[in-house]
Parts: sequence; C-alpha cells; structure tokens
Amino acid sequence: MPIARLRASLIACSVIAALGCSVTTNQPPVDLNRSANTAAPASTTTVDPTESEYDDQNETTLGDPLQLVSDEVEAAPVPEELPEEVEYLTDKDPAAEPEERAVEDYIQPIPLDLGAGNASAVVIDQVVNSVHESYPLLAAALLENSIADGKQLATWGKFDTKFKSASQNGALGFYETYRQDIGFVQPIYSGGEFFSGYRIGRGNFQPWYQERQTNEGGEFKAGFRVPLLKNREIDERRAALWRATYEQQRVRPEVRAQLILFVREASIAYWTWIATGQQYRIWQQALELSEERNSRLQRRVEEGDLDPPALQDNLRSIALRESKLIDRGRKLQQSAVKLSLFYRSADGSPIIPEPSQLRDFPEPTEFLASQLESDIQVALSQRPELAALDALYRQVNVDLAEANNEFLPSVDAQVWNSQDMGEPTSSKRDKSRYELEASLFIDVPLQRRKARGKSHAAEAKLSQVAVKRRFTQDKIVAEVQAAFAGLTAAFDRLGKAREAKRLAEYMADVERRRFELGQSGLLDVFIREQSAIEAADGEVEALLEYFAALANYTAALAFDWPMPAESKP
Repeated sequence: MPIARLRASLIACSVIAALGCSVTTNQPPVDLNRSANTAAPASTTTVDPTESEYDDQNETTLGDPLQLVSDEVEAAPVPEELPEEVEYLTDKDPAAEPEERAVEDYIQPIPLDLGAGNASAVVIDQVVNSVHESYPLLAAALLENSIADGKQLATWGKFDTKFKSASQNGALGFYETYRQDIGFVQPIYSGGEFFSGYRIGRGNFQPWYQERQTNEGGEFKAGFRVPLLKNREIDERRAALWRATYEQQRVRPEVRAQLILFVREASIAYWTWIATGQQYRIWQQALELSEERNSRLQRRVEEGDLDPPALQDNLRSIALRESKLIDRGRKLQQSAVKLSLFYRSADGSPIIPEPSQLRDFPEPTEFLASQLESDIQVALSQRPELAALDALYRQVNVDLAEANNEFLPSVDAQVWNSQDMGEPTSSKRDKSRYELEASLFIDVPLQRRKARGKSHAAEAKLSQVAVKRRFTQDKIVAEVQAAFAGLTAAFDRLGKAREAKRLAEYMADVERRRFELGQSGLLDVFIREQSAIEAADGEVEALLEYFAALANYTAALAFDWPMPAESKP
C-alpha cells in the first residue's frame, strides 16, 4: 500500500510538472529559449548565457539586445500558484503561433532604411539638362547676347556705303536753274572716306554760281579724304564699334554667370525634393509600424495582457505620425512644384515629378584639403565675373584712347578729280578740262577741355574697375574657401548623423524587446522610436546639407554642370 501511494504521488508530481511547462496566464513566464530562437532572424549575434549582467554605467559592445535583459528575466520569480482562469496549451497548439509571430514582429528594427531608386527615377543630369535647354530665365538671359550682337551690328552701320542724290530746281525767277546730282560715299575703316558722284547743271545761272553749271553730258567726280593726325588711330566710328564688341565680350560671361546660378538653384531644388521624399517615407514607415502594432496591442488588451490606456497611447502615436506624414506630404508636393520650375519638357512646359520617380542620395565623396589650392586657381581662371570685368576694362580703355585722340589737332588731306562730258555750255570751254584738286584742312581746339575732361573720367573709371577686379578675386577665393569648409563640415556631420541613427535604431530595438518581455512601458518604446525617427530625419538633413554644399562648391568653381559625385546613380 505504501508503494502504491508512493507510485500515485510520483504520477501526480509528473502530471503537475508536465502541465506547469505549458500553462498560460495573464502574466506568462517568458521562455528565453523560445524568445532567443524567435529573435535569431533579426540579429546575427549569438546570445551567450554566460555574459555578465548588463550595467548602464559600464561601456559595453553593442550586441543582441536580448542579452541586455536575459539575466533579469532569469531572475524573475515564477508564480507559486496559478490563477483560477487558466488555459492549458500544449507546445503544438496552433493558438500559440500568433503570440510567437507577435514577438517576432516586435523585435524587428524600425524600418527607416529607404529602398533603392527605381529605373524611372529623375536624376540630377536630367534637371540640369532641362535648365540648359528649356529654362525660361536662361532663354531671357541668352537674349542679352542677341541684344549685344544687334548693337554691335548697328555700329558697323557707320561704315555702310551711302548713296546720295539731290534735285534742286529754280523754275521761276530771273535765273532759272536745274541741278541734279547723285553720288556714293564709302567710309574707310582706317579713317576717312572715298566719294564719287555725277551731277548735271543746266539753266541760266547767276554769275557768282557759274561753277554749278556743267557741260551737256554732266560731270563725273571722285576723290578721298583721310585724317593725318586726329582720327587716324581711332575715331568716333571705330570707338563705337570697339565698345560694342567689348560689350559682347562682357555680356557673354554675365549670361554664363546666370546659367551657373540657375544650375545651382536647380540642383538645390532637386536635392530638396529628394530629401523631402525620403523624409516622407520615414514617417510613412513609422506610421505603418504604429498601425501594425495597434492590432497586436488590441488583441493583448482584449486578452487582458495589457491595460486599455496602452492601446490609447498607441492611438495617440498613430495620430501624431499621421499629422507628421501630412506635413511631410505637403513639403514633398511643394518641393516637386518648385523643382518643376527647372525640370521642363522640350517645349518648356513644367514637369512635376511623381513620388514614384524619387531616388536615393548617391554616396557622398570626401574632398581632401590638398585640392583646395588647385580648386582656387580653377575658380580664378573660370569665374565669369573676372571675364566680365576684363571686358569692361577694355571698354573703358577705348574711352581713354578716344579722349587722348581729342588732344590731337585735326589735320585732314583731301584729293578729288572731275571731268565734264558732252558739248560745252560755255564759249570759254572752262568746264571741258580735267580737274584735280588737293586740299589740307586743319582744326585745333585751343583749351582742349573736352579732351582733358574725357581723359580724366576714363582714367578714374579704369582705376575703379581695377579695384573692383582685385576685390572680386578676393571674394572668389573667399567663396571657394567657405564653400569647401561647408562641404567638408557637411561630410563630417553626415558621418555623425549616421552613427546617431544606428545607435538610435539599436536603442529602439532594445526598448521594444524589453517591452515585449514586460521590462518596459509603451511610452519608453515611443520615446526610443521617436529618437530613431529624428535620427533618420537628421541623416537625411545631413545628406541634403552635403549635396547643397556640393552645389555651392560647384558654382564657386564656375561649373555649369554637376560634379561627378552628384551624378552617381
């Protein structure tokens, strides 16, 4: 009998032990082996049960977050008595599988990493090419070239061949005279002019105007006039032409400067659109995380595993993230509209890119300090501001040369010859002989105030342009140095932002696991996730700052096309 009782006691103990391994209560004990197996896909670090206890005050190497709470869980007391509402589930019961899947969902990292861009993504080269081909303000700026070309062509008009004619008839009066003449005048580029013509004069001329009368066949005349001192090296016609030519040379760099500015603005608008798209996806994925968690929390509240306020707190986080998502969506749409000012079709129509055309940021490139000096020399040789000032300097030099020309006396030589044709109209035949005449004309201003005033103004203007050029050189060097400093600082900041993101995601992962194991509250999870979201936002902002700084550096070096680092797919 004692043996039978002992056998019954052993059987009862075995049954109780067997049932105790699969009891589920409102506060179930945690199976660490099952949790570790479930967490295995989320981390490649093996949990070592012999690891020392986690200490917040000691520096540790980041490993599997489960290791941080495993020792505490092992020390958790097991209830001595089971509550009355008890469910007995075997390990093979399918009702336990959703619980395991829920745990696996909880321990996944927050999904903040963005996917790769799709094949139809808009790239920076497309936007910049659109600026070159279709941007309206660039088209307006290019018309400045046409305006300068037109003005320069107009100055050539001073050298056009001129046709002259006149008809002067005195039909009534004591002296009836009829005079007709035509002629051509061809200015010479080196100064002076050629002239030729034909005239015929008939009638009863006054005795003092007998030279107006010609033979019956009229008179042919040809000659030239050239300057010997003043207006020989430069005159009003050539000065106007040279000024207009240098104006062409001045306008072209100014147009290129505007193109560089437009490319810079388009690049920043493009990277802003990329950044707002990535930030939109960050908050979209954060919202999806809250929504997925809400269904699991609702089930746990219904099962009595969580208090109802926890579900309300998660609903609060959903509302907050929906609000943020709406705001990010607004910024994404606004940035796309702003980008459409630069991104246009072949006919110039704005194209608003779709969110599906977003791409990721290319991998940033580090710029070395050793290349700064050579880049400064590149900027000094390429910046259009210096070319424009050089053209302006040459323009003012023309003014100075023209002023110095005014100091010279005007000494012009003129030679012409003429021959009357046909029957003589005078009995003296004084119109029939070949005529040749040479003349010298001298004109000297005594005070020469015009020359002195123009020379003084031109010399002052030359000094002014020289000072502006020196300052512009200093400004270019400063702009390159400032842009380089911004670029290197942005690259360094990006490294820190990525490290902050990695750590924030790690801590959010730890907090979610602690919450699942009953070691933390939902509010702590929200705080950690918010830190991870802000860190991901910070990484995007750092990327935007880097590529905006790269656009500034590209413009400082006077490139009107993105650098290779911006064009990487």
